[in-house]
Amino acid sequence: MYSFSVMKLNAEQNVTDKLSLGPSLTKQQAEQIYEQGKEAVIFALLKQAQMLAEKNNLPVAIATDPSTPSSQKPVFVKPNKNDNKRGKKLGRKKGHKGSRRQRPQRIDRTVEHRADSCPDCGGKLKKCSGTRQRMIEDIPEAVRVETVKHIIHRDWCPNCRKAVEPVITEALPNSSIGNGILVLSAWLHYALGNTISQILAVFNFHLQFKMSAGGLVQMWHRLTDIFFAWYEEIMENIQKAGVLHGDETGWRVNGKTHWLWCFTSKTATIFTIERSRGRPVVLKFIKECFDGVLVSDFWYAYNVLTCAKQKCLVHLLRELERVWKYKDSSGDWAKFSKKLKRLIRDAIRLRKRRDELDETIYQHRCKRIEKRLQLIIKNEWSNKEAKRLSKRLKRHQDELFIFLSNPDVPFDNNFGERSIRGAVIMRKNSFNNRSQKGAMTQSVLMSVFFTLKQRGLNPVDTVKKALQIYIRTGRLPKLAEFSASLG
Repeated sequence: MYSFSVMKLNAEQNVTDKLSLGPSLTKQQAEQIYEQGKEAVIFALLKQAQMLAEKNNLPVAIATDPSTPSSQKPVFVKPNKNDNKRGKKLGRKKGHKGSRRQRPQRIDRTVEHRADSCPDCGGKLKKCSGTRQRMIEDIPEAVRVETVKHIIHRDWCPNCRKAVEPVITEALPNSSIGNGILVLSAWLHYALGNTISQILAVFNFHLQFKMSAGGLVQMWHRLTDIFFAWYEEIMENIQKAGVLHGDETGWRVNGKTHWLWCFTSKTATIFTIERSRGRPVVLKFIKECFDGVLVSDFWYAYNVLTCAKQKCLVHLLRELERVWKYKDSSGDWAKFSKKLKRLIRDAIRLRKRRDELDETIYQHRCKRIEKRLQLIIKNEWSNKEAKRLSKRLKRHQDELFIFLSNPDVPFDNNFGERSIRGAVIMRKNSFNNRSQKGAMTQSVLMSVFFTLKQRGLNPVDTVKKALQIYIRTGRLPKLAEFSASLG
C-alpha cells in the first residue's frame, strides 16, 4: 500500500486530501480524486504509473514526480538491468574445487603467544606442548623510504691517466630519487590511472617522502627518453601480428581535441596521441605491407589498408538497436533489421559449432551465409536507415565473415575496446595532458607497461632491472630478448 498527498495542481499548489493509492484504492477514494479536478486525476495516474514501474523494474519516463520542473527531468532514463536476469545463480557451481590465497613461502618474523590466565575463569594455566600456527601478512607500521648514503671512491687509472669511479645503478645520474620510486610512481600514474595528487599523497604521507609534482613529471619525461627504444620495438612487433585490433577515443592536449589510438595484439599494445583521427595515423603505425588481419569498427580511416579486415559485428548489432530507439524505423526497417540480425547471429552460432561439424558441411553453410548477405544487399529497401546500412554492408561485404574461415579472428573488437578502456578511465581521472611532451610520455609509458603485463611480467620489476642495465652500460637491452630472459 502506498500513501501520499494527492495535490490539486492549480496556481497555489495546495494539498487537497490524503488518499491511499495502489491495490487498496477503493471506488469511493477514486471518486474523491475525480471530484478534486483534472490535475488531481493526472497526478494520481502518474503516481500509479510510477508504482508499476518500480514494482516491475521498468524504465518509464513518466515515473517522476509531476511537480518536478521540466528542466530537471532527464531526457533519457536508462533501463534498470537486472544483473541476474537469466536467473543464474552467481558464483561457482556446487562441488567446484575451492581456491584461496597461497601460503606465504617466506617468514620474516616469528612471534610466540601464550595466555597468562584462563580468559573465562581467570585461573592459573598449566603449560602444555600443543601449539598452532597462524600466518598474517601485513604492512609494517613504520613504513618509510630508505635513505642510502653512497660513498663513491675515485681512484686513479695510470693507463687512461684520469680518475675513475664506479657507476651507481640505483638512480639516474644527477638524481636523488631512486629507481624504485621513479618506476613505481610512473606505473601508478600511466598503468593504473592514479592522479599526480593521489601519488603524492601516498609518498608524502604514507611513505614519508616529500616530493613535488613538477619534479615527478620531469623524472617521468627522463624515463620516457630512455624507454622510447622499447616503444619503437613494440611498434615493429605490431607489424608482425597475425591478428591486430585497432580502436580510438577522444583525448585532450592543452585543451585541444586530439585522439588516443590503440593498436593491440596478444603480445603487444601501442598507444599514440595524435591530432588527427584520419588515415595518416593508421598508415604511420600499420604499414601497407601488413599481412595480418585487422579487427576494428567501421571507422573510415581503417579502409586505407589493403590487408584482410574483420569488422566488429557487435557494432553492427548496436547500430540496429540504435535505429530502433532513436531514428526512423518505419516502412521496411523491421524486415531489414530482422534479416540482418538473424544473419549475424546465425554466423556466430556457426563459428561456435565449427569443431562439431564436418568440414564439407561447415564450408557449405559458410557459403549460405554469404548468399544471404548478398540477398540483403541487393534488395531495394525503402527505409532510409536500411538504405544507409545496406550501402555499408556492400562496402564491407568481404570484411564481415573473415572469422568463419580464420579461427584466430574474433567476430567482435572486444579485445581492442578492453585494451583502451584503461586509458579511458585515466582520461576521467587525470584530465588528459597539458603539452605535447606530456602526451608523448603518456603514449610511451602506457605502451611499455601494458605490453609487459601482456607478456606475464611484473612491469615495475622489469623496468627497474632494465633501467639498471641502461645506467651501467648506457644502452637499453632489447625488449624481446630481455622479456624472454625474465619469463
